[in-house]
Amino acid sequence: MFSLSSSHTFLLYPQVCDMRKSFDGLCGIVTNELGRVAHSGEVFIFVNRKKNQIKLLHWEAGGFVLYHKRLEEGTFAMVNTNDLRISWSDLVLMIEGIHIIKSSKKRRFSM
Repeated sequence: MFSLSSSHTFLLYPQVCDMRKSFDGLCGIVTNELGRVAHSGEVFIFVNRKKNQIKLLHWEAGGFVLYHKRLEEGTFAMVNTNDLRISWSDLVLMIEGIHIIKSSKKRRFSM
């Protein structure tokens, strides 16, 4: 099943990425530059220099899944973070092009 949800861990690669890279090239970045294990179940996010293309690399049972989106117009609103991790909601906002400046998430009850 092709699916991503808030139960996944999302890691944003902090540098620009050559979008010609596919499974093996992106796995090399994950292993050699991020020091992570590509088949860990984490979702790795890569953005190109123009910020009009994004790739998400994810391991599911049996193999890798690569999501690739190219915008015909505009750019992705990048998340300002010092950490590699971004939340599911930040990823959705980034992909949808919603850029919120100086906002904060209010605490909510969770179990």
